[in-house]
Amino acid sequence: MNRDAAIEPRYNALLQVLRTADRIWNTSRLFFGRWDLSPSQFNVLNLLRDHPDGLSQIELSRQLIMHRSNATGLVDRLELRGLVQRNDLASDRRAYRVVLTSRGLVLLEQILPLYYRRADELWDSMTAERVSQLTSDLKQLAAKAERIGRQEEELTRRPQLQQERTVQSRSRKEDDSAET
Repeated sequence: MNRDAAIEPRYNALLQVLRTADRIWNTSRLFFGRWDLSPSQFNVLNLLRDHPDGLSQIELSRQLIMHRSNATGLVDRLELRGLVQRNDLASDRRAYRVVLTSRGLVLLEQILPLYYRRADELWDSMTAERVSQLTSDLKQLAAKAERIGRQEEELTRRPQLQQERTVQSRSRKEDDSAET
């Protein structure tokens, strides 16, 4: 396959970002497996540590960048282990806030020193300035990917919308001809 010389380095960089993300995720699964946690469950606990009053499930899913139904499953599993709990809101009986329990905090305090040590190990070959620049570059890529994703969603919806309009138009024509 012939690729444009300007595209080749970008394509290779994209593949490397994906490979790196996959390797980091798999290593994280192994690391958190010691405590019978997934990386996503750890992220819930760590996020709740910074919000002592808790978060709604919607807030939690937004901050974790996941669908609400996935956040529900994570909270369910953590609640079964006594690591988080759901507290009803007095102002809205249908809503609740997810909070970290003392048991969850104790577990988190066991994990975090080792987690920070491993994170330092991962980044030890880069200067703080390089890490900062890489973070900035990745945020820029993420924002562009988000824009492209919205465009792709729109393109995906267009044929569906066009098909719906065609069906509605046919239906109106059939209604019109039935009335005459």
